[in-house]
Amino acid sequence: MLDQLLVYGAYAAMAAAFGIATYAIGTNPPPPTPRLGTRGYRRHRALAENRVFALIEPTMRFVAGLIAHLPLAEARDSADKELIAAGDYLGLSADEYFALSVMCAAGGLALGLMAGGESALLPIAGLGIGFILPRHRVAARAALRRKQIQRGLPLAIDLAALCLGAGLDFPGAIRQVTETAHDEDDALQEELRAILRELELGHTRRQALEAFAARVGIDTVSDFVSAVVQSEERGNPLAEVLRIQAEVLRQRRSVKGEEAAARASVLMIAPLVMLILSVMVIIVAPLLLRSMAAFEGG
Repeated sequence: MLDQLLVYGAYAAMAAAFGIATYAIGTNPPPPTPRLGTRGYRRHRALAENRVFALIEPTMRFVAGLIAHLPLAEARDSADKELIAAGDYLGLSADEYFALSVMCAAGGLALGLMAGGESALLPIAGLGIGFILPRHRVAARAALRRKQIQRGLPLAIDLAALCLGAGLDFPGAIRQVTETAHDEDDALQEELRAILRELELGHTRRQALEAFAARVGIDTVSDFVSAVVQSEERGNPLAEVLRIQAEVLRQRRSVKGEEAAARASVLMIAPLVMLILSVMVIIVAPLLLRSMAAFEGG
């Protein structure tokens, strides 16, 4: 009798836990879709252009609503910085970023189970690859944006300096640079348009530029922002400061190119040695084999 009561009690506890979990999940509203700012623009564009993302987006928001209850303050701050550096990739929030990782991990696990049969290696590998896939994609996007900004910044500064010398103010010069751009999706043009929006909203030039440096997080932009801010504080002509800064950035880019070429020449030594050894083996090996055969035959 006591055993039956314990079994019934266990069943009742399991049913109650399942009911509470179901109620919590059912009453947990998913976070609203971002609609304003750069993040809202990115989300709207991703939903319009990416059918796969549009299909999984409701589920992703639902999972993000569950993750929102977890105490992950530091992880959220770090994820926000990664997403901002990647240009607010897909308009994701930090919780949606975590949810996308969880969903990709579940998908990788399912594929591993279907392909691996009785082996546990493929499911584990699929779980790990799926979990890190969104982070890898965001990191690659951030690296691409940094490269675009580093390449385009000297020319943009030169154009802004010419516009300032022609009588335009700083916002007018930046606007002229963005209007003459050929690629509107270029990372530098997006950041320059963000600077203009912040200036139009009443932010000071220093605040807009420092926000630009914080979003990108590279030394080239930090030096440019520092030079512009110092020229404003000291009253130096901004056009001349921009010309000097553009020249400095070009020289730095040339130095980095020379360093990369020097590293490439060093890295090529090992493959060249291997190639030479392979050629020597191909030429010498038949001669050795013939000599050994002749010696044995003699």
